Amino acid sequence: MTKTPQLLAILTLLAGFISAAASSTRRPPTASIQGRLRLPDPSASLNSTRITLNDGSHTTYTQPNGNFIFHRVPHGIHLLDVQSREHHFSQIKIQLLEDAMDSPKCIEYVYPGAPKQAIPHPLELTAHASYEYYEKRQGFSIFSILKNPMLLMMIFTFGMIFMMPRLMEDMDDDQKQMMQKQMQFQQDPSKMLTSMFQGLTGIGDGEEENNVPMERKPSAKAGGKTVRRGKRD
Repeated sequence: MTKTPQLLAILTLLAGFISAAASSTRRPPTASIQGRLRLPDPSASLNSTRITLNDGSHTTYTQPNGNFIFHRVPHGIHLLDVQSREHHFSQIKIQLLEDAMDSPKCIEYVYPGAPKQAIPHPLELTAHASYEYYEKRQGFSIFSILKNPMLLMMIFTFGMIFMMPRLMEDMDDDQKQMMQKQMQFQQDPSKMLTSMFQGLTGIGDGEEENNVPMERKPSAKAGGKTVRRGKRD
């Protein structure tokens, strides 16, 4: 009979150790996050799309009908991203409270920095836009040919060729000479620069007058003969 209290004490201690060990090895609470991806066009099909939580800490893929699910997600704040190469979906911030793991709070961001709005769980995400990686090839158009600068220069050149003779007919002789000089200057840029320099400095006119050849009289030293004229009575 004296051993009974000792046995009870030992059993009590063992029960305490077992409960403490069980509480220490108890797993933290987890929850499942699920939802569905949709396209604006119900008849369009959605390829298998990768969905991540917290930049890849949890990863899953959509089913053929667009459904997805994450299992054993711990409590805390998680960021859901849809890694689609064809469509743009919203970014979702999910908050799981330890006391309410079955009712996560979800906030939607259409794009980073956009105004937030609360959405229910399970998630229903619709694509906002489609990515375009290539530009459509434009068809043939006569206006695209007229925009070519080389063609415009050719049209202007031929127009001047046909219009110049008519303009020359209405000009005076002085104007025609000036036009011919300008055309010569265009063919030889050095002449044009020389004339411009002379016009600025005023050198050309005086030199032309000074360059008139002068008649030289023969001198005696050079062997020339001098004729002396006698005085008339």
